Amino acid sequence: MKRRLLPALALVLAAGCNTSVAAGHSGPVLFENNCSQCHGAMGQGDANAKAPNIAGLPDWYVLKQVQGFREGLRGQHYDDIQGMRMRPMALTLTSDDEVAAVSKHIASLPRVNAPPTLTGGDAAKGAQYYAVCTACHGPEGKGNQDLGSPPLVGGTDWYLLNQLDHFKRGIRGTHPKDERGAQMRPMAMTLPDEQAMKDVLAHVATLSK
Repeated sequence: MKRRLLPALALVLAAGCNTSVAAGHSGPVLFENNCSQCHGAMGQGDANAKAPNIAGLPDWYVLKQVQGFREGLRGQHYDDIQGMRMRPMALTLTSDDEVAAVSKHIASLPRVNAPPTLTGGDAAKGAQYYAVCTACHGPEGKGNQDLGSPPLVGGTDWYLLNQLDHFKRGIRGTHPKDERGAQMRPMAMTLPDEQAMKDVLAHVATLSK
């Protein structure tokens, strides 16, 4: 009887180990191990680490961006220092399931408004520039999943300024497979200079939260 019970007991223990491994790959654990060091325990971002606020971003958007880093659509250009730091972190996620799990966890975090850091922007002028942005990001900056456009409200202003500059300069949005980036790049190029970018971001800061 004891000999027959031993294999059964081994199966039970093995099942317990597999459950433990699966739990280790859960969204919260993946986020803590791979993302929180830069983005913060609640995804609130850290300016010192050059990591933007990602808490509460839609899972479909996070998933798409992480996949973009993993596939080399982002984080390959030599002028994209932040992207080159992010790409190896994205590659620590070893499967589509892990990418999906961490994306869902980030989406579940309470959205917090990143503290403003930029100065000198004119929100009134920015509202005029933002007119071309409403088609994709919406008049209140809440984004549009059908168009793959993320919400802008509550975003980290210095990071958004950095990304607008990257789109304008071709650091982002020029990879042949980056269709969404290719759509965004000409929109960013309607902003003639850094002052215009600061103006539009000053307007974004006034949108309803």
